[in-house]
Amino acid sequence: MNLQRDTELDLPLFGIRILDAVDGPMQNVGRILADLGADVIRVESPGGSPARRAGITAAGRDLTFLIKNAGKRGVTMDLTAPEGVESFAALAETVDVVLRDDRGDAADIDPAALRARHPRLVVIDLSEFGRVGSRAGWQATPDVHSALSTVLSRSGLPDVPEPLLPPEFLLYESAVAQAVWVVLLELAHVRATGDGDTVDLSVQEALIQILDPVFGVGGSARAGVPLSDLPRGRPDARHLYPIFPAQDGWVRICVLSKRQWHGMFEWLGRPEEFADPSFDNIRNRFAAARTLYPMIGRMFAAMTVADAVERGQELGVPTAGLADAADVLAESAFHENGSLVTDSPILPGTLVHQGWFEIDDVRVGARSSAPEVGESTDVAGRPGLAVLESARAGRRPFEGLRVLDLGVIVVGSELGRLFADYGAEVIKIESSAFPDGARQSLTGDLMTESVAWGLRNKRSLGLNLRTDEGRELFRDLVAVSDVILTNFKPGTLASLGFDIESLHRINPGIILSESSAFGNHGSWSRRLGYGPLVRASAGLSSLWTYPGSRDGFSDAITIFPDHVVARLNAAAIVALLLRRDRTGMGGRVSTAQVDAIFGAMADLLAAEALEPGRGPRAEGNDRGEDAFRGVFAAHGDDDWLVVDARGEDAFRATAGIIGRAELADEAAYATAAQRWSARHELREIFAEWASKRSALDAADALQAAGVPAGAMLRADDLRVDAHLSERGVFGQILQPQLSSPLVANLGEARTQTLAPPITGPAPIAAENTREVLADVLAVAPEEIQRLIDAGVVEEASELV
Repeated sequence: MNLQRDTELDLPLFGIRILDAVDGPMQNVGRILADLGADVIRVESPGGSPARRAGITAAGRDLTFLIKNAGKRGVTMDLTAPEGVESFAALAETVDVVLRDDRGDAADIDPAALRARHPRLVVIDLSEFGRVGSRAGWQATPDVHSALSTVLSRSGLPDVPEPLLPPEFLLYESAVAQAVWVVLLELAHVRATGDGDTVDLSVQEALIQILDPVFGVGGSARAGVPLSDLPRGRPDARHLYPIFPAQDGWVRICVLSKRQWHGMFEWLGRPEEFADPSFDNIRNRFAAARTLYPMIGRMFAAMTVADAVERGQELGVPTAGLADAADVLAESAFHENGSLVTDSPILPGTLVHQGWFEIDDVRVGARSSAPEVGESTDVAGRPGLAVLESARAGRRPFEGLRVLDLGVIVVGSELGRLFADYGAEVIKIESSAFPDGARQSLTGDLMTESVAWGLRNKRSLGLNLRTDEGRELFRDLVAVSDVILTNFKPGTLASLGFDIESLHRINPGIILSESSAFGNHGSWSRRLGYGPLVRASAGLSSLWTYPGSRDGFSDAITIFPDHVVARLNAAAIVALLLRRDRTGMGGRVSTAQVDAIFGAMADLLAAEALEPGRGPRAEGNDRGEDAFRGVFAAHGDDDWLVVDARGEDAFRATAGIIGRAELADEAAYATAAQRWSARHELREIFAEWASKRSALDAADALQAAGVPAGAMLRADDLRVDAHLSERGVFGQILQPQLSSPLVANLGEARTQTLAPPITGPAPIAAENTREVLADVLAVAPEEIQRLIDAGVVEEASELV
């Protein structure tokens, strides 16, 4: 792998032009598009964007701005003046996409006027809750979004009264990945139809479907149990991916499959009480956790973290140590795989996160530093997107695209679904010998809500790739397909005879998408990894805990970064399809789940690198800086209110709402530092007010005064939420095996010309074997039967 920025690489978004007027927390949208090769032109006011002075600082530099704006060019315009608005509109005529948010002066420019001058233009309008609906105009912060997205309702432990606020950086950076995917989906839409679009993208709605979504596919440890079935309080999910103390730290394991359990059984010395084959079933192991886990804990207590991780890998038991920021920066594996580098133009000489993607085995990242204010004087050009000759109004973005989906569990399910929802023919290839963990069910049901959400609109082909004839059938499928999706351990597909060179000999235009825990290169590339282990290794699990608690780790139930990685891979696949339009050549995108986490906390990691000790730390619900802030009990059964009043104006407004206006005039509370020092007494005052009101009513009152606040919502609340209903966020899936319709997200955002996604049912395993072989490869019925009899292919009845 070439870890340097290779100027010879044909980056997939070469020629695509983006006008970036984002001043708020979503600035990484443009950065990621620039990494993929787009010409991103950053628009600022003549004095420079306020974002230059609003982020994480270290060594006298605003690291947030420098990292999130690397690779962009910069121009200045006064968008408060008519001539500035005209300059913006004229420049918008020369680009493919306009990005804007509700934080800067571009928020007032009419998208319809821009598209009237450039009908193929895509305008992405980023806001907290959307431009229309009863919450339009509400104020938000990461903590408010954690409440309103339902994430807070599952964060924490049942024996601690308050739910636990997740790390702040997760919220907006997860929404960034959704926005990047929406940009590429819209480019595919323009390519297919010739029509531009205006997209109303709400951060709340993005988080509802990307950060541990309640109406989305879940991990194999959940075994098909939907989040909506959880108890009202925080569930104790520590048994799913348990964490144990070792001699010098903490160790997490993921024992999900039968093979992994057999490895753990050997590691424990084959204990007689667990020798029964019934413990091959995850449900029975969870039921025995009170006996099994102390036994595992005693074993780890006698080991170092390094020894435990090494032994786990040897035995096929996914194992990881819990790292902090300093551990991450020191870990050589993250240098070897290109995640962390010191030769980036972002901050030369400082260890920083390089980027999210490998394209054609080359790590891509920022190709230049963030622009100085107005440094680019010549940004003339024209839109680079080519429309298909077969384009027509109403055509779905991926109509005519055939995708071979070898993916498993969350990333695999979600990535294929994103294409199937918008018209691609997605063929899920699976077998009884290596079943998809997403289909795992505590009840043994053929279909669960999780599978219906994750595999909707696909067809399932039962194919044994361990047989010669099975591999030959796969070769035939590759020859007539466009995209292959995998999230195996690196090298697995190559071991079957299908490395990228072999695939391109079969079909030069094929695009291969890969995702793994730690990437294709370096000493950890073959390491067993699941999302919980990646979170542990990347330093996230140690941040998602109650400070001072020995066993307060609270990220076990959360699915992250799986849905984020699926969007990043989907975006890169579309980018490679656009490159294929230009060049005729296929390509390869590879991502590491760990990079999704590093990308989200890149400014914090850089701060730690520049000034050790300045990096991320577990904050819990005590965020610092000001008061009133935090999580407060509201009137009701486990109902909670988040308020995030920062600054004098917010403090004064809050004091007035709670009937204590005199507080704002007291000298003891004149500054943020003073209010922070008095936070405990201020908390008591606010808590008394909140306890007498419903969380919804309290949030409404505070938001009416301009104070960021939100009630902690759960899955059932989303179903009846008036704002989401007004915006048409949800629809239904009718799944034949389930007794009632399922709630489903109706689109990535609110759009004007892009049609909503298809909401067809998911297949049971190998349900479509005969029709796929007949339709796609023209295999005769008698030959299909022979292949079934020979065990080369399977049909649904054999996988029951």
